[in-house]
Amino acid sequence: MIYNKAQVQIIILFRKSDYIIMEQKRLGNTGLTVSEFCLGVLPMGPLQANLEPEKCQLLIRRAAELGVTFFDTAEVYKTQSYIGNALEGLSDKCVIATKSSAATYDDMARAFEKALCELKRDIIEVFHMHAAKANTDIFSIRKGALDFLHKAKRQNLIKAVGISTHDVRVARLAAENDEIDVLYPIINKAGLGIVNGTLEQMLEVIKIAGKNGKGVYAMKVLGGGSLIKQIDQSINWVRAVEDIHAISIGVVSENELLHNLKIFGVSGIAEANPIPIRQKRLYISFFCKNCGICIDECPNFALSAGEKKVLVDHGKCLLCGYCTPRCPEFAIRVV
Repeated sequence: MIYNKAQVQIIILFRKSDYIIMEQKRLGNTGLTVSEFCLGVLPMGPLQANLEPEKCQLLIRRAAELGVTFFDTAEVYKTQSYIGNALEGLSDKCVIATKSSAATYDDMARAFEKALCELKRDIIEVFHMHAAKANTDIFSIRKGALDFLHKAKRQNLIKAVGISTHDVRVARLAAENDEIDVLYPIINKAGLGIVNGTLEQMLEVIKIAGKNGKGVYAMKVLGGGSLIKQIDQSINWVRAVEDIHAISIGVVSENELLHNLKIFGVSGIAEANPIPIRQKRLYISFFCKNCGICIDECPNFALSAGEKKVLVDHGKCLLCGYCTPRCPEFAIRVV
């Protein structure tokens, strides 16, 4: 893979007799430099694997020790505090991106203060409008929230304002919007989960974002686990997209972390075992009352009303976990 030398730095971390090399890339015109591998802290948290907080914190800290400097979370993931506890003493070396679905100025202000507290930081490098399912009217409906983020940026409390989306139309608006610094789109070689557009159209939007100086990092490169049998090819396919600066991938064990870092070319770490192939699925229990709240929340149109409970189209479900916290009966789990 060929990189622009101006966009790449090398970090060498000496540990005992070996060394670790992690490529660092400029995140568009944000002024931020991040590791190409971004640790996504959704899968290990309460919405998916639900590992014990201490195990999550050890895993996050281990990633930082191995040269990872970019971490992605969100208010709804309930993992901001995991990052805050894990990275104490390393805050100045790490870039953290978080998100909130708040729509008003005051609600976003509260979400921001909560993030600062849980992340144990004075600033947050990237703060996204969490907009997986949002429509093209997001910039008008959430104008108050966006206004707050830009005020915080002017006060140097936020380095970059971003948006996360599954929707090609929203991604295109963001790519051409001067108020957005970072685009966090869904992208994978099979085009899984892309809404209101095709894989080719999302790639074109990413190209436009790059041309306009946006930082771009990718989500769901394994299609929520659907492409796990092609993990190396799937990751390297996205790495080869010229205007993507980093890729967010979640892990639930140190072995998965090591395996992924090997794919990203990190050397000097112990050999990882192959990742066991186990297809996770969304499970809706008999506690479901068929209220439909989760159906409205799903960005992938994978849920529908059944006779007695909500049904899951596993071909469309990407295990994003957005439906889980919205269920008033706690009837949704990833298993």
